[in-house]
Amino acid sequence: MNKDLNKDLTVGKPETVLWKFCLPLFGSILFQQLYNIADSLVAGKFIGENALAAVGNSYEITLIFLAFAFGCNIGCSVATSQLFGAKKYKDMKTSVYTTLIASGVLCALLMAFGMICCAGLLRIIHTPEEIWADSKLYLDIYILGLPFLFFYNIATGIFSALGDSRTPFIFLAASSTSNILADILFVQGFHMGVAGVAWATFLCQGVSCALALVAVFKRLAGIPTAGKVQAFSAGMLKKIAVIAVPSILQQSFISVGNIVIQSVINDCGVGVMAGYSAAIKLNNLVITSFTTLGNGMSNYTAQNMGAGILPRVRAGFGAGVKMIWMICAPLVLLYLACARLLVTFFIHDPSALALASGVQFLYIVAPFYFIVSVKLVADGILRGAGRMKQFMAATFTDLFLRVALAEILAGQVGYIGIWCAWPIGWTIATALSVGFYRKGPWRAQMKISVEKNG
Repeated sequence: MNKDLNKDLTVGKPETVLWKFCLPLFGSILFQQLYNIADSLVAGKFIGENALAAVGNSYEITLIFLAFAFGCNIGCSVATSQLFGAKKYKDMKTSVYTTLIASGVLCALLMAFGMICCAGLLRIIHTPEEIWADSKLYLDIYILGLPFLFFYNIATGIFSALGDSRTPFIFLAASSTSNILADILFVQGFHMGVAGVAWATFLCQGVSCALALVAVFKRLAGIPTAGKVQAFSAGMLKKIAVIAVPSILQQSFISVGNIVIQSVINDCGVGVMAGYSAAIKLNNLVITSFTTLGNGMSNYTAQNMGAGILPRVRAGFGAGVKMIWMICAPLVLLYLACARLLVTFFIHDPSALALASGVQFLYIVAPFYFIVSVKLVADGILRGAGRMKQFMAATFTDLFLRVALAEILAGQVGYIGIWCAWPIGWTIATALSVGFYRKGPWRAQMKISVEKNG
């Protein structure tokens, strides 16, 4: 790995810098989502509708663990970005090592929690008996792979902090492609059922994690520092936690909210569960992609805040919205024009209820991607600037509205009411996020002049 892959995001035209940095991130998350899409696709096509419902049902619980991994990722990434932008390379390395040690301890605790409590969580969300065994089996194997999930996410956060979005893309492209092939081999060739889907993901994530960590340590070794680097710092951990803990709480509460929504959906029957499982995978492909672009905005903001160049943050917001809408437009058109085809892509011979519920979800939710994408750009800037209270306020507003409305509207108009909760929550939360962004420390910079930095 070449240290020249590290990129200084404090120089150059913001729009150009963001496109070059964020496009590989977008590609990376598409491949990352292929892990879950491949699991659902193979389960639905080669095993059956119940298997798809089981994988989708378990997925909502796996998001709790992913929330912690994501929080460690973003906490390390923002702290490292700020130190990299300020050219404090010794402290930057300490932040990386501190995150790896602390995350290892956290991961061990979560594995213990998962082994003890996941069966109870499946009962809490009203998992139907016909899919309970497969849901539990999938979760048990998933929990064994948590160390791979954690350390891989931290590695990608470090690369992003250094301005390198290309290396994670290469790793993910290779590992996710391998995962698809392994899914098919284990399910079709070895007839392992849902267990085959889970073990394929476990093996491919393990390989990608090991390679990513090797690459990270080689990259850090190529950055010269004077004197011995401290391996663990309580003070540094506190700085990382200021970003990581709110991010973990945000993602965890979202996951808990999704679990509550899943329990409401489960009461609608296996057909709606299967349709939702297919549609939510397609939805999460878009939302997670936009969130990753928002993370890119966090790295961009953190480096420029660390360097004290506030005008570039304001310029970055406009460039970020333009970029994300250009990516959003074809996805919205695809989902609206091909909703039926996309849902049937996941389910072999779907029931009328499964097909109708999945298609209706996409019709209701997809047009509002333009709105929520703006929220995620603003959230990225707020997080990169360390304005976590504002970031969490907007996020929890969205979550509370979606959960409450799903519960209320389900009783009034059925599953269509649950789907309507998404756009309502997104719209109100976007207004809050943009309002908080406009009150940031860069608000006084009415005229942007970045030529001297570019």
